[in-house]
Amino acid sequence: MDKSLNTAVSDIVAGTAAGTSAGTSAGTSAGTSAGKSSQSASNASFRVTVVETPSTLLDATPQQAGTQTLLRGLAILEAAAAGVRDLRTFGAALGTTRSTTHRLVSSLVQARYLRQVQGGYLLGPKLIELGAVSLEQMPLSTVARPHLEALADATRDTIHLGVREGGDVLYIDKISGTRGLEMRSRVGHRMPLAWTGIGKALMLDLAAPAWETLWDTARRKPEQAGLQSTPYTRETFLERMTAYAGAGHTFDLEENEPGIRCVAAPVRDASGLIVAALSVASTTPYMPTERMDELVPVVQREARAISEELGWRAPQPTTRRIKR
Repeated sequence: MDKSLNTAVSDIVAGTAAGTSAGTSAGTSAGTSAGKSSQSASNASFRVTVVETPSTLLDATPQQAGTQTLLRGLAILEAAAAGVRDLRTFGAALGTTRSTTHRLVSSLVQARYLRQVQGGYLLGPKLIELGAVSLEQMPLSTVARPHLEALADATRDTIHLGVREGGDVLYIDKISGTRGLEMRSRVGHRMPLAWTGIGKALMLDLAAPAWETLWDTARRKPEQAGLQSTPYTRETFLERMTAYAGAGHTFDLEENEPGIRCVAAPVRDASGLIVAALSVASTTPYMPTERMDELVPVVQREARAISEELGWRAPQPTTRRIKR
């Protein structure tokens, strides 16, 4: 633990002890002077209406003062992330006195977990630093692997995980299906984004001009010549991409490899950007239109689960307001 965090924890613990002795009844004493101040302040305990917070941390029954202090500090950070800005509302969320709340918040500011701005408090730069380290310690393929395996068990089909490399999708993981079939994809293999279901999932947030550019790029690749089993025009591609963008998933309808179909969905990081995509692929007899439609929510569920482990949170339909 770095020096600033050690100092912050010490300050928070001291602040909690002082706040408790100053705001509770006179029966508890942490020293002569603290006991006297608690007697004078016993009738002035700070109580506000309970507010909703995004955390259940404080539901736990702490066994030690340090545990309680830690949970309170974490609850403040989660409240700040949910939009709380002022001391009064922090205190309402925690059920602490103003003096205790001030000491907790001040210690978090000192340790750079919060920063004070005009109008209140915001999350601090220390959390950005820790978040970057957390991402470095959590490689995408490692996070995704259990979800790919779950998808493979549920479908018996081939599972892919890919990332964008310029105008291509780069396959970074693959689990072969158990139906005795094999396809040409492999880890380290690259294919044009516009020609694959997983590649199109990586394109969902792009604008239509970018779709057209990537379509043209794919058409110019000589290794793609003659792969289409049915006519596939630019107009058809753009119409399908528009529909896919609205639905949040994509299909490969034999555009990449004759006889192979797949269902794909994007994976997002904490910022909401698409950083990867996963797909379920199989031959046409095992991928009729009806089954592809049934697989959509299954694939999206695992893609969302990976995204959430990377820090992504689904947009909420309504803004949650904290009651005062």
